Amino acid sequence: MKTKLTLLLIAVMVLSSFGGAAIAQSEDTVNILFWQAASHLNPYLGNGTKEFEAAALVLEPLARYDPDGIMVPWLVDEIPTVANGGVSEDLTSITWTLSDGVTWSDGSPLTAHDVVFSGEFCMDSDTGCTVLDQFANVESIEAVDDGTVRINFDVAKPFPYGPFVGYLTPIIQKAQFEDCIGAAALGCNEQNFAPIGTGPFVVEDFRTNDVVTYTANPNYRVEGQPAFSRAVFKGGGDAESAARAVLETGEADYAWNLQISPAVLNAMEAAGQGTVIVGFSTNVERLLLNHTNPDPALGENRSVWMADGSNGHPFLQVDAVWMAMSKAIDRDLIASQLYGAGGVGTCNILPGPPIYASPNNGPCPQDIDAANAMLDEAGVMDSDGDGIREYMGTPLKVSYQTSTNAVRQNTQALIKQWWSEIGIETELRNIDAAVFFGGDIASPDTYSKFYTDIEMYTNGASGTDPETYMSGWRSDQITHPDNSWNGNNVVRWYNEDYDALLDQMAVTAVLEERASLAIQMNDMLVQTGAIIPLVYRGSVSAHHNSVHGVAMNAWDSELWNIADWTRM
Repeated sequence: MKTKLTLLLIAVMVLSSFGGAAIAQSEDTVNILFWQAASHLNPYLGNGTKEFEAAALVLEPLARYDPDGIMVPWLVDEIPTVANGGVSEDLTSITWTLSDGVTWSDGSPLTAHDVVFSGEFCMDSDTGCTVLDQFANVESIEAVDDGTVRINFDVAKPFPYGPFVGYLTPIIQKAQFEDCIGAAALGCNEQNFAPIGTGPFVVEDFRTNDVVTYTANPNYRVEGQPAFSRAVFKGGGDAESAARAVLETGEADYAWNLQISPAVLNAMEAAGQGTVIVGFSTNVERLLLNHTNPDPALGENRSVWMADGSNGHPFLQVDAVWMAMSKAIDRDLIASQLYGAGGVGTCNILPGPPIYASPNNGPCPQDIDAANAMLDEAGVMDSDGDGIREYMGTPLKVSYQTSTNAVRQNTQALIKQWWSEIGIETELRNIDAAVFFGGDIASPDTYSKFYTDIEMYTNGASGTDPETYMSGWRSDQITHPDNSWNGNNVVRWYNEDYDALLDQMAVTAVLEERASLAIQMNDMLVQTGAIIPLVYRGSVSAHHNSVHGVAMNAWDSELWNIADWTRM
């Protein structure tokens, strides 16, 4: 019988033989390809998705999200709410009760003291915790007893599920990390490379920026899980080679983040070795309509919002104009041809989770004839026969910018053509992403300065609760020179009724009521011309057809239920 050392050497030789692009299958090993390699396994110091995902096989949160964005208990038996007494009536605390019998992989019991320590580790100002925003407004975390932990907030928190919910903030073992808190955190290689966890796997070997090998956790709480005795998390290569290893050659079991041409991906899937899977969260590619005047002749007042409304856009706030522009777009064509499995046409800016998705704005098919009729009826005509309509004497000419990206430039070209068919002339601009999304206050080309009429990019909520995301259109968030162009309300949209809905959400704890408010805000944004949503963007991965039980999840770790995976 081979020793563990021999098995490890064989695994390393297999990895090397494929040049870092693919790995060999075996019945008892699940092989995972991430074309970005993990640099360590401590999510609290994570530099990106690769660290969070690689750690998710070992470290677990108290609760997590399923593929529908629904919170499910994980290391607890019940999600605390106001109704069951787990959340205080004044919304300033949440109390979690750990499930009985959960142990760390070393056999020691998980306790509330580990949970308290995990919070303290992140909240220590010297730790450099990259997910500190998940602990916003946390005043203290206390162990009520060994199995009960209370999180206290310094304000009322209608949605108190930031800390320890989802793979960004799992529980780490106090006994292992207690000497690593604060400034010592980054130097604790032994702990950061091989954390002890409660998850289905245990780190056997970690090679930074390359490969992680795991063995099954002998003390995992679910009998018979995981089905695989080993797991290999291989990094490096590129998305196309990872897709090929799963879909064509069958040399790997799972490939992550397959950002490649839909035509190429479809051809690979046709080989019959694997299945492309998609998970959708909240990301939407959208057009933003500038509600201020971006005319360079205005000098320092260019694209500047003014409270008296004197610097509004000359025609983009006219309902007939922006509605016709929206109606002229074939969202389904953009999604299918340019995004493939990873895109669905949408007219909602908040398309998920399902409970938050408005039923009031779709379907929204392209209709060029109706768009032209709408403009005709509103008297927005081409008076001089040059093919360009005018509103109040101003020609409908727009400057449309986005970041440099092949999919986005193809989207721009399509939309320019469709808008030409309704009498709107479009100048296209694409800007290097580092500049477009940069924070250089002197640059005229940043998305926040918005010195054009239209701009396009993708954004979405950072979790399942949309309150913070939707607050990005609050009136006091308008991007302006006074806030160094750093406000989130880039479109300069002012609506006091919308602000009132946000104020109401800030004191509403019942999920269904929060969803109703979010839907109202979504409808207000898309039905008043603040934004034109285009494509609901998903995360695309693939698994080999021999692996069963994979449940793609865009709300949590894609590997969230790896304990359930089997080979058949």
